[in-house]
Amino acid sequence: IIVATVAVVGMKVFPTVLEYYTVQRVVDRIAAGNPATVPQVRQEFDKATTIEYSIQSVKSTDLVVSKDANDKVVIEFAWDKEIELFGPVYLMIKYRGKSR
Repeated sequence: IIVATVAVVGMKVFPTVLEYYTVQRVVDRIAAGNPATVPQVRQEFDKATTIEYSIQSVKSTDLVVSKDANDKVVIEFAWDKEIELFGPVYLMIKYRGKSR
């Protein structure tokens, strides 16, 4: 029973973890290009979401774009994912990240 429960939770959580790493990879790639404006960052993210079908939870308007002390673009993102496990029991995962 324990193994089955862990397997079911794992199958429900795995797609959200995969989405997080996909968003992280896209954000890192965009920041590495050091875009000049915030709209350019959002446009590149929107283009990436049309290619990366797994990105569902984050929109370009959810990105927080800033510059660090070295004038390098920093892109931050965050979202909460609620996963129904069984009956009234849910698992809440808070994803947070920023470009490297």
